[in-house]
Amino acid sequence: QVQLVESGGGLVQAGGSLRLSCAASGSISSINAMGWYRQAPGKQRELVAAITSGGRTKYVDSVKGRFTISRDNAKNTVYLQMNSLKPEDTAVYYCNAGVLYFTMRYSAGDVWGQGTQVTVSS
Repeated sequence: QVQLVESGGGLVQAGGSLRLSCAASGSISSINAMGWYRQAPGKQRELVAAITSGGRTKYVDSVKGRFTISRDNAKNTVYLQMNSLKPEDTAVYYCNAGVLYFTMRYSAGDVWGQGTQVTVSS
């Protein structure tokens, strides 16, 4: 079973940028989709973005135009480029291996990373 390790979080001012990375211990080329979730204190974990092995993407409305998800199958790594960050983006960000159906519904799998903290100051 593949293991996922996130990195790239940190403290940034509003309007700044961060790039998160999710490195897999094995090949991700056969995984249908990879997703990025986030969980803010006192809130439920929510899907932020997902990408299929073929490059089809899905974003939550609140990050459209600001965040970009990408994957490098050769490096077994998924990225989340976050621009124009806002204080409400503050959360722990998690990587997940799952399925993105043609209905654009993402189904999370059982494999999660440990999370990386993103804090955006105003």
